[in-house]
Amino acid sequence: MTISTGNSANNQFGESMKPTGRSSDQGPTAEEYMLPSAQPVQLVGPSGEHIHNDRYPLPDGEALLSAYEKLVVGRRINDQANALVRQGRMAVYPSSHGQEACQVAAAVVLEKDDWLFPTYRDTVAVITRGVDPLGVLTLLRGDWHSGYDPYEYKTATQATPLATQLLHAVGVAHAAKLRGENTVVLALCGDGATSEGDFHEALNFAAVFHVPVVFLVQNNEYAISVPLKHQTVAPSLAHKAIGYGMPGERVDGNDLAAMLSVLGKAVDRARDGGGPALVEAHTYRMQAHTNADDPSRYRAQSDVDEWVPKDPITRMRTYLGNLNLLTAEEEQRIAGAAEETASTLRDGLNSEPEINPADLFEYVYTEKTSQLREQAALLADELSREGA
Repeated sequence: MTISTGNSANNQFGESMKPTGRSSDQGPTAEEYMLPSAQPVQLVGPSGEHIHNDRYPLPDGEALLSAYEKLVVGRRINDQANALVRQGRMAVYPSSHGQEACQVAAAVVLEKDDWLFPTYRDTVAVITRGVDPLGVLTLLRGDWHSGYDPYEYKTATQATPLATQLLHAVGVAHAAKLRGENTVVLALCGDGATSEGDFHEALNFAAVFHVPVVFLVQNNEYAISVPLKHQTVAPSLAHKAIGYGMPGERVDGNDLAAMLSVLGKAVDRARDGGGPALVEAHTYRMQAHTNADDPSRYRAQSDVDEWVPKDPITRMRTYLGNLNLLTAEEEQRIAGAAEETASTLRDGLNSEPEINPADLFEYVYTEKTSQLREQAALLADELSREGA
């Protein structure tokens, strides 16, 4: 679903790149075109006030209300998943509490035949894309590598290794371009992934081959325990784009409206043949990296508290309420939908899965190798002797 934000003629992702050296009425130079905004783009401030931006128009109220509902559901998913980990029903859960605006926008701006490439922290994005919540959490429960068909939902499996999915995303975008398909690929990663070689290879390949891919970096300021200042001294992560010949942009990652507008422009530009772009969303990981992490060892609670007033749900609820777009009845309905999703997760993950040990050998290769056949036969013999 593409967010309509009006004419793209005068915004960061709507311009065609012009050569360096021009008179003042010829538009931006190549360098000016690719440089991100001096400050992250913001359309709705922390207090719920509208902030005008000449480059990025505000999405309409209907689009914002629909996305807000997904935001609330996403928060409930995060909270429920954390509870299920504590109950021993899930092996691990990387929470995106506080980052839900990035997650929701990444899924909403895409059309049905576009592709989404998530990280391990992007559960909310995958569910917002339409994938069954239980299927998404199958990976984090430890049952399978994935609980859904990536081709059905045009959504890759969640990737635990940092940045590997970015190269896969570029490959899919390149293939779509070669086939003449009207497909855009959106690839997510965190700030820590920008320190990986795969990140640089993906951006370089995407720019050189001019493929329709948008890279979304969720800068939550920590790569587990490593702060951003120990990862890079670049003015921003978005500035890295110019080195590869693509535009970069910075956006308030807790501003749902700004995320929809900026990502929507980048996706539209890629679909129109404008090539790749890099978007840096400034957000914050409010909770631990995973349930195995102790964030108190590397950051102060006062630092976390500073981000509480910037919560994406609070500001969008205030904005929509001020415009009378979000009524008490509508809020109640949205809360009910969120609780229904949480109930589905509880019921599904509280039931024991049926495990077939023979499946270990069924999905490794299209045709089993001789070694796999030998191993499968050995296991089957052991199970038969044990009466299993």
